[in-house]
Amino acid sequence: MKKLVVLTGSGISAESGLKTFRETGGLWENYDVHDVASPEGWANNRELVLHFYNERRKQLKDAIPNAAHTGLKELENDFDVTIITQNVDNLHERAGSKNVLHLHGLLTQARSTHFPSLVYDIGYGEIKMGDTCEKGHQLRPNIVWFGEAVPVIEEAASIVATAGIFAVIGTSLVVYPAAGLLNYVPGNATVFLIDPNDVAIPVYRPVRFIKEKAGKGVSLLQEILKKEYSDKG
Repeated sequence: MKKLVVLTGSGISAESGLKTFRETGGLWENYDVHDVASPEGWANNRELVLHFYNERRKQLKDAIPNAAHTGLKELENDFDVTIITQNVDNLHERAGSKNVLHLHGLLTQARSTHFPSLVYDIGYGEIKMGDTCEKGHQLRPNIVWFGEAVPVIEEAASIVATAGIFAVIGTSLVVYPAAGLLNYVPGNATVFLIDPNDVAIPVYRPVRFIKEKAGKGVSLLQEILKKEYSDKG
């Protein structure tokens, strides 16, 4: 099977009702993103940060995968698909995608403030002040905040380097190091970009644009790939 690697951003989940902070000038659900998604914000007001992510979990519980998520799952019938997502929601998994790597963490997980390797699945429940890991340290959302390193970026780069087809869906390609993954796409791979807006490509290479929202764009991508690769294996 041809290797298809997909990089997704918040635009793919917008059609499921999950808002993006960049659409509102740096606000995320009316919060300044640096107050709720940075080490400084955590240091200044832990209760605010915990409340914010508790609310995001409640919102996620009611969200459902959209046509873009399910379309990527369907592509597994004909391609070896790996999804690398900047999103912290679990909509790819709920759509049935088997291989998903979260660059920025996962909303349904908590981790120790002092031992990052201690990660816990919490589903859609809350994290409260006083909730601790087994070593006695406060739990925090298992989210990569602004200013923090992306632990899985090297794994992501290795996956991208195996791509025969690379698709970018719903991301502005301005957040690094995720945007830098384009540098690892093999020279002979076909690159698609699905977004209704103009997106500047940070590296010089041929790109096939599908200027649609994620749901319709993935449907068109399915048609293109079926036509061009159905007989090539």
